[in-house]
Amino acid sequence: MGPRGLTSTDPLTDLLNGVRTSGAVFNQSSLTGSWAARFEDGSTLALAVLVRGSAWITPQGGDPVRIGSGDVAVLCGGAPYVIADDPDTEPDVVILPGGRCTTPEGEELVGPRVPDAGVRDTEGPDGTLLLNGLYTVDSGTPGRLLAALPPLAVIEADVGVCPVSAAIFEEITREEPGQQILLDRALDLMLITALRAWFTRPGAQVPAWYRAYSDPVVGPALRMLQADPAHPWTLPALAAKTGVSRANLARRFSALVGQPPMTYLRERRLALAADLLREPDATLAVVADRVGFANAFAFSAAFKREHGISPSEYRVRETRAAT
Repeated sequence: MGPRGLTSTDPLTDLLNGVRTSGAVFNQSSLTGSWAARFEDGSTLALAVLVRGSAWITPQGGDPVRIGSGDVAVLCGGAPYVIADDPDTEPDVVILPGGRCTTPEGEELVGPRVPDAGVRDTEGPDGTLLLNGLYTVDSGTPGRLLAALPPLAVIEADVGVCPVSAAIFEEITREEPGQQILLDRALDLMLITALRAWFTRPGAQVPAWYRAYSDPVVGPALRMLQADPAHPWTLPALAAKTGVSRANLARRFSALVGQPPMTYLRERRLALAADLLREPDATLAVVADRVGFANAFAFSAAFKREHGISPSEYRVRETRAAT
C-alpha cells in the first residue's frame, strides 16, 4: 500500500517509522564459568536477549544491571558496555564494528559471525544462553527515539515477550539464500516488540511528544499529517483544520513533538520515500509525487541533505543488501 493509504495514528508507530536495519549482526553464545565481553561496536541500538540463565550488563559510566531468563535489554547511543556473569569479571573479548572479535590487547579472534560468534561456545544445559543483535540503522535513527530511551532499558520477561526464540534463531541463521534479510527483519521485530513493551509498561515515564497524540490540538494535526503526508500542507491550512491560530499550533506542536509541524512533515515524507526507493519500478519522479515533493529534483536535494547520500545511491545500497 502506498503512503496515501497509510493511517498510523499511534505514537509508537510514528516513533519507529523509517527505522530499519541492514546488515544485522547476531551473536549467539552458550556460556559457562566466568566470562565477560566488552562491546565497542558503536551500534546506535543493540539488543541483548537472555534465553537462559542470568547475566549483568554494565553501560559505560553506569551501574551494573542484572538480567534474567527471558529478559531483553535495549542499549541506546553507541557507548561501550560490558555483559558478564558478574560485574567484577574482567572482559576477555572485545566486540568491534561488523561483529569482529578481538582480545582486550587487540589480537584478532577468528570465528563464524553467526550463529556461534561471540564470547565462547560451550554447550551445556546449565550454562547461560545469550543472543546479541547489533543494529545498523538505515538512514540514521530518529533523534526522538534516542532521546526517549535511556542508555540501558531492560524489559523483563513478564512485561514483554521476545518474538525470536533460540529455535527460530537457529533457523534464520542457516546459510541459505535470503539469510541476511531474515536477520535484518528479525532484529527489527525484536526491537519493535521490546520498545512497545517498554513504552507501555506500568508506570512508564514517557516524553512529552509521546503524549502529544492525546492533545486536543496537536493530536489531530499529527493524525492528519500521518494519514496524508503527500497533501500540500501549509501551516495556515493545518491550523485552520485544527481550529487554532498558526502561532498557537506552531508553539504547541513544537513544545510537544520537539520540532515545528512542517519540519516533522518533511522528515516523515523522507522516511516514507526511503521505503518506496526499495521498490525497483518506482522512479524518482514517482516517489517524489507519492510523498508530496514538487518534483524529483526537490526530492533528491532534500533526501541528500537528510541522509548524506542521493536517492539513487541509497537504492543501489538497498538492492545490494537485499541480495
